[in-house]
Amino acid sequence: MLLSRTELLPYKNGEYLWKYVPSVPLAAIFAALFLVVSLAHTWKMIRHRLWFCLPFTLGGYLEALGCAARIVSRYNSDKLIPFVIQSISLLIPPSLFAASIYMTLGRIMRGLGPRGTACSIIRVKWLTTIFVVGDVLAFNIQGAGAPMLAKESTATMGKILVIVGLVVQIAFFGLFVIAAIIFDMRYRRGVVSGFALVQEGQNQMNVSPFNWQKLMTMLYATSALILVRSIFRIIEYVMGYDGYLLTNEWPLYVFDLALMVVTMVLFYVWYPSMIKPLPESTESRSMELLPQHAKARGCGSRAYS
Repeated sequence: MLLSRTELLPYKNGEYLWKYVPSVPLAAIFAALFLVVSLAHTWKMIRHRLWFCLPFTLGGYLEALGCAARIVSRYNSDKLIPFVIQSISLLIPPSLFAASIYMTLGRIMRGLGPRGTACSIIRVKWLTTIFVVGDVLAFNIQGAGAPMLAKESTATMGKILVIVGLVVQIAFFGLFVIAAIIFDMRYRRGVVSGFALVQEGQNQMNVSPFNWQKLMTMLYATSALILVRSIFRIIEYVMGYDGYLLTNEWPLYVFDLALMVVTMVLFYVWYPSMIKPLPESTESRSMELLPQHAKARGCGSRAYS
């Protein structure tokens, strides 16, 4: 039987950390879901030695930890440490998910060979770095603001930092999605700057060593889910501590935790382990067909004939 809101215990000086008593069943269900999916991700990551997926996997464990801390807080609503742990652990995992998602796009481009890398609007060697740096920035800003939310004296500054961090995350994610869509469209059209392929070269270049379309669909889906979640979080903090979203528990599970479980499942089903490099002979032929100025400038306006 859950306690009522009136049975919340004050932290100090009549100040309450919680606006409601956390639900044990909901927290337990999602803690179990995140733990199971994170263990599955760990197995796949180790099996395929894809260490760039480590941030994604760690994000899942953090989500499970955050849910577990909510269970502890149910019986210790006046304790600061469980409140801070759940706040941080549920706020920053999407930044960790994003880091692996960014790196996946770079590996898709490289896996498709010179034609794939030429269709990126950003040099592939810089693409991952740019977005991961932005992600780390968002991660640090949110991480700095989250602990400040627990104290009334620093809550306003903490809220501002969290909102800024979420805005930075959305900005970089938006740019990432634009870059991914442009790459996708260019690659599907077969547009490469500076040359028109002969028939023999075209046949070789059009052989894809893995199902990159499914991976791109997965990136779009997971990116959309994280964007929706981040927008929800911004609205949550903008509405304030007395707003509906922070005084009721169900929106957190519907618009945050449930979306992140689906994100982890999608990434697991279409895991980037399917990315395989082009056969050496095909890549060599592709390099011969791609002149130096085309390599430097990326995709242009000439289509395959």
